[in-house]
Amino acid sequence: MKLAQRNYYGKALAKLAETRKDVVVLDADLAGSTKTSEFRKVAPERFVEAGIAEQDMIGVAAGLAASGKTVFASTFAVFATGRCWEQIRLGCAYPKLNVKVVSTHCGISVGADGASHQALEDIAIMRALPNMVVISPADAYEAYAATLALADYKGPCYMRLGRADVPVLFDEDVGFEIGKAKKLRSGEDVSLIGTGQMVSLCMEAAEILEKEGISAEVINMSTIKPLDGAAVMDSVSKTGCAVTAEEHSVIGGLGSAVAEFLSENMPAPVVRVGTRDTFGESGDPDDLFKKYGLTAEDIAEAARRSIGMKE
Repeated sequence: MKLAQRNYYGKALAKLAETRKDVVVLDADLAGSTKTSEFRKVAPERFVEAGIAEQDMIGVAAGLAASGKTVFASTFAVFATGRCWEQIRLGCAYPKLNVKVVSTHCGISVGADGASHQALEDIAIMRALPNMVVISPADAYEAYAATLALADYKGPCYMRLGRADVPVLFDEDVGFEIGKAKKLRSGEDVSLIGTGQMVSLCMEAAEILEKEGISAEVINMSTIKPLDGAAVMDSVSKTGCAVTAEEHSVIGGLGSAVAEFLSENMPAPVVRVGTRDTFGESGDPDDLFKKYGLTAEDIAEAARRSIGMKE
């Protein structure tokens, strides 16, 4: 079964509209696509339509947060993290305000919209900001749980969601704890550490490797910052090598975070699966995943390389 993460973000916002009177939601003329429209249906008096003025949206969000509100602000990832970076940096991250920037349409799975709308650097941009939490849930149910967790967290956060339907990995009642990874499969030979929809491809890669007699452990790193270093250490101390997988550039994202952590704490081979210092292009998402090396077989091949480096 496949479900869209953004739909369940909308469902979580609708629940918050009923249960949390301090929650306010803003959007930049994309409420139907980001699904913040679900909140507007329940609490229109606490929904702000900023129009095509993303920087202004963040400024309003910061002001509302400074007055005691819990604020969710949404638009497409290329606009949220690119056009609004200065406003997020100085208006939200620096004063540690309670603003949750939740973007949709991340990665090359946006498909036909092409490079202009395929955010492949948003994790890196947000991860570099002090005080900022960065989250990339693995499926729709985890996106729902993460949204509720963000509402309870005091401080600035960034969460990225995709456009397309993605495989369901968890039960509807899955919990979410910021900063905690989940081990989905135990293994002895290589650690596959994924984020976002790449986690399901890590699971597929583990099955491919199992047929070759290779035992792969799969970790869902849904919080990229703060990174769950304990989970990385626990897994890689056993397997001796790792592969990271993300629908994002290998520069500055999950792969960088894991490699940085291991280089300082427990040096081990790390092979990063992601886009390679390039923009995307228009095309069918499955074709793009093949072209840019983001398939389950690409992850399996990276695992073979990582094991070879260990040996």
